[in-house]
Amino acid sequence: MSQHDAVYNIPLRYRKIENLHIVFWLFKDVAWCMVWKPLGILMIIPTMFIAILIAWRTRQFVSELFHNLAIAFWITANSYWMISEFLHFDTMVVIGAITYKHIALLPFAVGILLLTYYYIFYKEQQLSK
Repeated sequence: MSQHDAVYNIPLRYRKIENLHIVFWLFKDVAWCMVWKPLGILMIIPTMFIAILIAWRTRQFVSELFHNLAIAFWITANSYWMISEFLHFDTMVVIGAITYKHIALLPFAVGILLLTYYYIFYKEQQLSK
């Protein structure tokens, strides 16, 4: 079996926590959409905890680790953005045309950089071996 034919099996206990993660994430985003501030802010905790747990559990698989870390940074950015809107500091100016909402671009960028590194450098190196 070549590396391209390799199979990654997710243990059932991991799959259950991943599915629960989706439930928490959806509750967080629905609360954001409906402006249910306490629920939205509360849902950050289990959503982030499980995102980090999933990344930790998949750390031995570089592809899974990079993608799960990108998801954790996405949730971080998303959560910060939600809080900035809930607490009404999203449109306050930091400097020039940059508002506090734009700070969410930092964790988004980290996630993009992780995946860029993985696809352009790491994966290409593995394919050339």
